[in-house]
Amino acid sequence: MFELLTTMVERLGIIVTIAFILTRFQFFRDMIYQEQLKRNQQYTAILFFGFFGIIGTYTGLSLSTESLHFSRWTSDLSADEAIANSRVIGVVIAGLLGGYKVGIGAGLIAGIHRFTLGGFTALACGLASIIAGVLAGYFHKKHQHIKLKSALIIGALAEAIQMLIILLLSRPFEQAWTLVEIIGLPMIIANGLGCALFLLVIRNVVNEEEKVVAVQAQKILRIADQTLAHLRNGMNPQSAEAVCQILHKEIKASAVAMTNMTDILAHVGLGNDHHRSESPIQTQITLGAIHRNEIIVANQESIQCREKGCPLGAAIIAPLKLRGKPIGTLKFYFRSEKEINNVVMELISGLSMMISNQLEIAEADRAYQLAKEAEVMALQAQISPHFLFNSLNTIVSLIRLDPTKARKLLVSLSHFLRQNLTVTTHSVTTLEQEIKHTKAYLTIEEARFVDKLEVLYDIDGEALLQNIPPLTLQPIIENSIKHGFKNKEYNCIIQVMVKKRNESIFVKVTDNGQGMSKERAEQIGKELLHSEKGTGMALFNVNRRLTMTYGEEAALKIKSDIENGTEIAFSIPYVKVAK
Repeated sequence: MFELLTTMVERLGIIVTIAFILTRFQFFRDMIYQEQLKRNQQYTAILFFGFFGIIGTYTGLSLSTESLHFSRWTSDLSADEAIANSRVIGVVIAGLLGGYKVGIGAGLIAGIHRFTLGGFTALACGLASIIAGVLAGYFHKKHQHIKLKSALIIGALAEAIQMLIILLLSRPFEQAWTLVEIIGLPMIIANGLGCALFLLVIRNVVNEEEKVVAVQAQKILRIADQTLAHLRNGMNPQSAEAVCQILHKEIKASAVAMTNMTDILAHVGLGNDHHRSESPIQTQITLGAIHRNEIIVANQESIQCREKGCPLGAAIIAPLKLRGKPIGTLKFYFRSEKEINNVVMELISGLSMMISNQLEIAEADRAYQLAKEAEVMALQAQISPHFLFNSLNTIVSLIRLDPTKARKLLVSLSHFLRQNLTVTTHSVTTLEQEIKHTKAYLTIEEARFVDKLEVLYDIDGEALLQNIPPLTLQPIIENSIKHGFKNKEYNCIIQVMVKKRNESIFVKVTDNGQGMSKERAEQIGKELLHSEKGTGMALFNVNRRLTMTYGEEAALKIKSDIENGTEIAFSIPYVKVAK
């Protein structure tokens, strides 16, 4: 018995070899990763595991129950012979991994084959193979992820059931009993171990591949994090140089290069001097990768340099695409083609797609910025005529009453408009310039409020050099004069405060006008209104430009109560400016 067990365990080496080979087949990987196999995949698995069961039969030991003599290899059996084999391993693994259909199918193939070999246990062993497939299929449904211990127990149980069937069906019973006494325990132990060993080999190989994939994914994510900042500016010599430096450090290639449709933008690593210009053959290979939109492996002859002594012997050329159209290539150079394997190819394929996606994001970001700048300019253009109409109305009202003052106001208006036109050609101005602009406006408005309007300033000199969207402060003050003081005849006071607070600049305009309801104060600046009192376009535009430039944190904060005036404030980030 011990000798039989030793021999059967030794022959499990065949099982290990087959298990390793199995991991190379796609259908087998599908059995591991897919919850449900397609019909053609099931047929392939049934045939393979059925054939595996047949191999288990042929590698067994035939035993004569009369002479108790073992034959090392199985062939046709006489009436008194049976087989100590590992057939059940293939059937059990088929059921565990593929379910009922695959287990029963493999059991049928292996069982029918065993029946054709003859022997007094032919029917019992053939039937036991099918039952083993049913048993393993049951555990596949119950436990999708089979543990090694479970595989060992299921394999041993399937073999124990086979021994029981032999005792029930095989005749004469004395021979069946003698057979089970000799081969029963060794086969139960060996085939249980065989199922566990088979599963262990598969799991280890798959786990190693998953580790490789995880390492690749981690590497690509790390590269993406490092390259994103550089590729935000698009593909140019500076960004290409930075990206190639990163790729050369992360990927074990001898050199890395990036090209557009006509030129080499950057080359980092060995052969730097040789590859600043390409040979005609290399140019042809590069154009092939670009126009065919696929990865090309170039050998030494294809990438030969114009000068002798080039240390690089092979390259992988991957296309870079923008909106589906090729815009250049990414090249990885190696000393020889032996350094290029499937793992390297998959990694470079992933990098090519990742960098292409980053370039698309950069392009979309640039388009967004251009659209945002265009909207800012449009919003600024809306404010200028708004102020102009109010100013002209003021001057018209003074022409008959005080022509001299009207003339002075026209000069002030002319000066203001010159400043206004200059400002609106830029996306930002300084707070100092904005305050001067506002004071020019107030010179005109004070004509309407003779001895009635007073403006108080509390300005922090450290804040004057900070950038701000032009025409931000003046519309807020205009809003106070136009609406806050609409029904007020005297004591009209506006307070303008600009202070540096920690890492921000705080701007506040307060008036003692007629104020507004809290409900209206919450709406002003956030949406255009439809009422007899006005649409709130000026404050809406100011708020829109502030939030587009600095984010929602810079939005206008409005506090107001009826008859108690209005306070409008906002904050922008402080940026230290060299004087």
